[in-house]
Amino acid sequence: MSRRRLLMLLKPIDIYSDSQSDGPSRITNPHSQMLHHLENRLKVHNDAINFCQNILCRKPVEWKSVVLNNLSQPIHDVDLVVTVGGDGTLLQASHFIDDSVPVLGVNSDPTRAEEVEKLSNEIDATRSTGYLCAVTVNNFEQVLDNILEGRTIPSKLTRISICVNSQVLSTYALNDVLIAHPCPAAVSQFSFKIKSDDQPCSPLVNSRSSGLRVSTAAGSTAAMLSAGGFPMPILSEDLQFMVREPISPGETSSLMHGLIKSHHDQSMDATWFCKEGAIYIDGSHVFYSLQIGDTIEISSKAPILKVFLSQRLQTAVKKLEEAYLQKKEILCKY
Repeated sequence: MSRRRLLMLLKPIDIYSDSQSDGPSRITNPHSQMLHHLENRLKVHNDAINFCQNILCRKPVEWKSVVLNNLSQPIHDVDLVVTVGGDGTLLQASHFIDDSVPVLGVNSDPTRAEEVEKLSNEIDATRSTGYLCAVTVNNFEQVLDNILEGRTIPSKLTRISICVNSQVLSTYALNDVLIAHPCPAAVSQFSFKIKSDDQPCSPLVNSRSSGLRVSTAAGSTAAMLSAGGFPMPILSEDLQFMVREPISPGETSSLMHGLIKSHHDQSMDATWFCKEGAIYIDGSHVFYSLQIGDTIEISSKAPILKVFLSQRLQTAVKKLEEAYLQKKEILCKY
């Protein structure tokens, strides 16, 4: 039996990275609690990398590690991708992965509740949420063994496909898409409608606002939830959309937030009416420019991503199902 091939993708380290060496610290102000916190975060992250690599050295796998910023080509010819960082690391890695390679996320620096409480009057001591990361260093080896021995299988997460002027963008969104003017103080002007089987099934909505966000189920607990959306069961194939800060929506106010339902083969068609615009995919790093008159199609027809999820997240799916079905009934306008 051939040895499994594994690629480890590492969260990039910033300018404070060498403060983890045995040499003098970069911190020049001994009273700067935030700088001490950042230095510790980097040390914890590097310790996690070393820990995971030592584990891999003992396993019957061929592996190599790459800093994520050095990755430029799609990932092929591996059996498993392991990301070491947080949700942002996994999201960035997903842009290079098709539906054939599963991903295991290692949260290298989990938030410590007691630390957050202790330092709450001084700094924000939040570390990494790791919502999509199945493991930490505490259970990495156990879960890795289960994967290598076929005792656990990945979940299939929906991604977003975006077409601009009928051309499919090369990057699929795992979390969400934001369509907005590149200046946050500017108004975004656009129209949109929902289609089902290529036929319109909603009124055309003309909007002046701060932009349009569309999220997957995996991304529904991120910016979408913060903006007033609702969490979706992570295995749902539906998409959730919300117009940000609509200006005087009037009779269309009930159409500012809704679902693009996969089982009805629905998609969203939008037209951009500003001189400048951008489509931001999974954050601010990946974006595509828009100009007046551009047409955009958004759907869940992208290749899925295979992700190993934590047991906690898999359990939460069942609890969310009933609440989600109720929300779906309320938002079932078309």
